[in-house]
Amino acid sequence: MTGSTREGDIHEDEIRMWREGDWWVITHIETGVTTQGDTREHALEMLDDAVALHKGEAGHEPTDEELQEMGLDPNA
Repeated sequence: MTGSTREGDIHEDEIRMWREGDWWVITHIETGVTTQGDTREHALEMLDDAVALHKGEAGHEPTDEELQEMGLDPNA
């Protein structure tokens, strides 16, 4: 399998995306944030929102419901 990293370095905004059943799963390598969507575009949108929340760039502390909508477990 070919990767996008050299000598194990992590590149800024590197992501990995794959199919699991009917879902597209996507991980932001630097933060470890993982989301899913029913299309690739939806998964990318969800990841953008989740990474912004993770980095504190979304403007507020997310509610449990917002985390669940993004495919995140609020108790993790």
